Amino acid sequence: MRRLHFIELEDQPWFPATIRDLATDYLHFIETALKLDGMLAPLVTRALTESRTMRIVDLCSGGSGPVPSLVRTLNAKGIPVTATLTDLYPNVSAFEEIAKRTDSRVTFATEPVDARAVPASLTGLRTIFNGFHHMRPDDARSVLYAAAAARQPIAIFEISERSPRTIPVVLTPLIVWLVTPFMRPFLWRRLVWTYLIPLVPLTCLWDGIVSQLRAYTLDELRGLAAGSAPMRWDIGQVPFARGHGRLTYLIGVPA
Repeated sequence: MRRLHFIELEDQPWFPATIRDLATDYLHFIETALKLDGMLAPLVTRALTESRTMRIVDLCSGGSGPVPSLVRTLNAKGIPVTATLTDLYPNVSAFEEIAKRTDSRVTFATEPVDARAVPASLTGLRTIFNGFHHMRPDDARSVLYAAAAARQPIAIFEISERSPRTIPVVLTPLIVWLVTPFMRPFLWRRLVWTYLIPLVPLTCLWDGIVSQLRAYTLDELRGLAAGSAPMRWDIGQVPFARGHGRLTYLIGVPA
């Protein structure tokens, strides 16, 4: 089916920051539980090696996603990588909690960072984990072209996929209700907005469905990357070790 760009609630400036932050906390929890760092490590290592950098500049970080786990995994393998978390709507409380647990290997920007216009001071491998589908084609192309023009490597990773395999996303509210007691730090507002007034599970359900409809295919990714400044582009998919689904990736390194 063709790509449909319905609105995601978390993208909207008017959407309550509290609900947005709690929803991104859930996404971080799920991405950590899926152990994405194990799948991502070889791809990210290759991108870091080819671009000769040991710094990750994570864009569209949300609640931090798989970045903290990935940094720990790579450091355990002897790859001394550091990361900076950024977002157009920074979840500062989540970023602060992550920074405390990572011994300064993961830092963050408190000011909004637009993935289409990354400050020149933020150099390194630009990454977007499960956030590229948030962008319309023109914006997505701008993100890739901006990295190419700045001679900075970029790596895009997406769990979302326009495929019948993603139908279980309709079970999202149930999953949110089940995992919330295990999420840290403990927050009373998390319980209120999950169980008493279920805006968090409903937000995650809507945005989860829309994410699948917005996902780019491999051919669409090739089209978005075409015509940029000289970059070596690698586009493909890796199957999940557990369950159904595939991780889609697009990696660009200055030629």
